[in-house]
Amino acid sequence: MARVPKGASLIKNPVSVAPGFQIGNVFVLAGVPKIMTAMLEDIGPRLAQGVPVQVRSVTVRLVEGRIAEALAAIQKTHPAVSIGSYPFFADASGPAGTTIVIRGRDQGEVEAAEREVLELAQSLGAEPEKARDSR
Repeated sequence: MARVPKGASLIKNPVSVAPGFQIGNVFVLAGVPKIMTAMLEDIGPRLAQGVPVQVRSVTVRLVEGRIAEALAAIQKTHPAVSIGSYPFFADASGPAGTTIVIRGRDQGEVEAAEREVLELAQSLGAEPEKARDSR
């Protein structure tokens, strides 16, 4: 039903039998969602996986300008992580604040930066709120 390039390996298709193929890091699958989904079962183990990104999120009821310099210092101390600050306006649940997101592949570095962010917030009189799904 299809031509397959020389050197390609086949991808099983349990729905319509016509296989897809893999050549190098390129996977050619059926375009019909139901068939493609079934074919993904065969290629899952073939996909290269990297180190997952760890993410921590802390919300503080402090304006971004009040913590920006200290966040820059924490970022400088932990170059293996990326720290983003996302300000928000006051709402029904409290005054204006900032959500701080810490991302990195080294779990120890991410956790160390998170501890420093939590300590920073507490030193400024704010009670930090960690996101429930951040661990």
